[in-house]
Formats: sequence, C-alpha cells, structure tokens
Amino acid sequence: MPKLITTRTRIADLGKPRIVIIGGGFGGLEVAKGMAGFKAQTVVFDKYNHHCFQPLLYQVASSGLDTGSIVFPFRRRFGNQKDFFFRLGEVTSIKPEENQIETSIGSVKYDYLVLANGATTNYYGMKDVEEHAAPLKNIIDSIKLRNKIIQNFELALLTDDAELMNALMDFVIVGGGPTGVEMAGALAELKSHVLPRDYPELEFSHMDIHLVEATGRLLNGMSDMAGNKALQYLQEMGVKVHLNTAVKSYDGHEVLFNNGTKLISRTLVWAAGVTVKPIAGLNAEVIGRSGRMKVDEFNRVKGYDNIFAIGDAAIMEGVDKNFPNGHPQVAPPAMQQGKLVAKNIQRIIAKKKLVPFKYTDQGSMATIGRNKAVVDLKLPVRLKTQGTLAWLIWMFVHLMSLVGARNRVMVLINWVSSYLTYDKSNRVIIARPKDGVS
Repeated sequence: MPKLITTRTRIADLGKPRIVIIGGGFGGLEVAKGMAGFKAQTVVFDKYNHHCFQPLLYQVASSGLDTGSIVFPFRRRFGNQKDFFFRLGEVTSIKPEENQIETSIGSVKYDYLVLANGATTNYYGMKDVEEHAAPLKNIIDSIKLRNKIIQNFELALLTDDAELMNALMDFVIVGGGPTGVEMAGALAELKSHVLPRDYPELEFSHMDIHLVEATGRLLNGMSDMAGNKALQYLQEMGVKVHLNTAVKSYDGHEVLFNNGTKLISRTLVWAAGVTVKPIAGLNAEVIGRSGRMKVDEFNRVKGYDNIFAIGDAAIMEGVDKNFPNGHPQVAPPAMQQGKLVAKNIQRIIAKKKLVPFKYTDQGSMATIGRNKAVVDLKLPVRLKTQGTLAWLIWMFVHLMSLVGARNRVMVLINWVSSYLTYDKSNRVIIARPKDGVS
C-alpha cells in the first residue's frame, strides 16, 4: 500500500473571516459553538477527534464508567454547523506575521486565532517520575491506568513474594486537589465493595491507598471546611493521607519523599499539577508562569490584535481583583472565556467595542465516594455543604455538563446501577496482559 503523504489541509477559502481554534477542550468547544450562525469559517485543530470530559476521567480509570460515556466526537457535535471544519492534527508553530499556523498536516491561514490548547501534566523536572508515574489528563491515560490497576491484582495472584504482592496492591496518589481526592476515594470504594469479590484469594487488609499532598491541607481551591471534611471522609474510608509531603523520586517501585520516608508501590498516580507547552512562533515575552500566554482583559495575547488565548493556556494578571495572579486552571473560566472570545471576534468583525472578561465564580466541588462530597457554591446561592446533599449536587452538575444526551443517559444508568449493586461494571483490561511480573 502506498504511503499517505499529507501536505495540505484541504480547507477551501470561502471568502469569509476564518477563525482557527487550536484545541477542542472546554474553552475551544465554547468558541466553536459561539460562532454558529455567524458568517465566518470556523476551523478546529486537535490531536484527538473528540472532546473529553476530564472531570470524570478518574471514574473510567476506576472502572465506574466506560470510555464512550465521557467522550464526544467533534464531527458529531458540529456536523450540522455551517462552515465548520475539523482537522485531526497537531499545531507545531505560529507565524503571526503571515497569519498562518504550521501543523502536522500542512499550513493554514487564519484571520483570528484562538489558543485553547490546554495544559499537560507537570512533573516539576523529575524525569524518573515522568517515566514511571501514571498521569490522568486524557482518555488514553485513564484506560492505561485502569489496565494497570486490574493487571496488578491479576499479577498479585501469581506471586509468593509478600513484598511484591504488597507493592502490586498498594497505590500512591500524588496531589490533594479534586482529581487526587476523587481518585483516592474511588480506589477505597473498590477495595471495600468490589475487589474482594473478584479476588477472594487475596488479603485486602494488605491493600493500602496513600494520598500525598505537598501543602498542609486538601482541596486548596476550596474552603477550609471542605478540605477538612474531605480529609475526614478519606480517613474514614481507610485512605492514608500524607500532608506537607512531596515526592522527590520514583523508580517504578520505591517512592522517596522529601522527609526521607519511603513507600513501596508499583502504581503512582500523578495528579499534582499542570503546565502549558507553548506553541513556537510567538514572542518569548508573552509566555508567563507555567508556560501560559499573557493576555489582556479581552483574552488577546499581549502584543497581538488577532490572537487570543483562553483557559489553561492563558494567564490574565492584574485585571481581576479577585484573581490578580490569573484565573484557576479549571473548566468554568475556560468556558466563560470561550463564550466571550466568540462574541468579541464577532464584535471586531462588526467594528464594535470589545467587552472585557469578568469571571463569574460559581464555586467548586469534589466527591469522595457514595453519599460523600463537598460543595462550595457561590451562585446561584451561597452554600457550603457536605455529605449526601453535596453528593447529589455534584452528580447533577457533572451530569448536565456532559456533551451529548446519550452520554448523560449512559452515565446516569451506570451511576444508578453502581449505587444499587455496589458494583463497577467496567473492570476490563484493554491491552495485552503481561505474562508475568518481576
């Protein structure tokens, strides 16, 4: 079969303004949606062909949901939107003087460019951790982690070495934010309700779940009440929480901490931070903390009139008095910025005055397990609650935030089934299992 060589993207010039969006995450999706019905050409570039609902990745990794429940193809979402184009490819550089981007599948001209390329896992320069830890940033990560979790128990049955068996059954989660807290809670529920039925030959008193946080509390973006309650819930569920503790190294077997202590585990889940990999071509002066693009109050990259950055890729410093060092790298700011950027691009084309971004903080939430969650609501009402009510609020918000009615139905069915049966139905290994362990 002849090798396919792609040198052009086959996007016709329609004689309309062209908006190119790099990344189809929460922010990029809102920009594309906001251009519907406007006389412009919208082009989305992404290295995956789907949007992924990242807040529920931990549930795929812990066998609670199947992969299809939290991803949605771009072409299906925008199939009926006129003048919309999606291209599967990776953007390698920007040529702002030519209003052009270079990609893995060719070059594309733009009139307006939106950087919504999100963030990647930050290992803080620890190459050994990067090599051996399990990240949780996309659907592939979640599948790999689920494979590893289940394979660990299959392999634990095959060894008489007590230390190796414990290393396979022990888990270390690094990062006390929502992802780390939720992953630790999900593993604790597997230990209590699911795994002992699947592996009756194993002694689950030997299974330890460690949650490691470098600061003195959990859920730093939430209230002290929420952080303290999350700690209480996790400890009641048997999770060993290590505060004021940071990882120094991990070789795939031994975790070394900054206080000199060590843990033995074959699985370290890294949920400790993110960074942005800047796209080449823009002035170095616009690259801010953690690789984020410095933007003005309209989310324009500083020094450029027709290039915008939103969400994780942007940092708006000194504009919002409530967030002087930039907005948090979570979905709500990205979505709100995406909606406004779409409107402002239309206003530029219509020669109207731009509207500055103002973040509406609706609050934060995290779930720890069945009937256990913490919620700090700011809108529509101010409410700080924990327990069953918080758990129901968390489920409702996440369910309604999913893209696609089918996905909402499938997730709801899985949640109801899991609640009634104490079961996780997606305990499947989608990989060739290892024949042994060393």
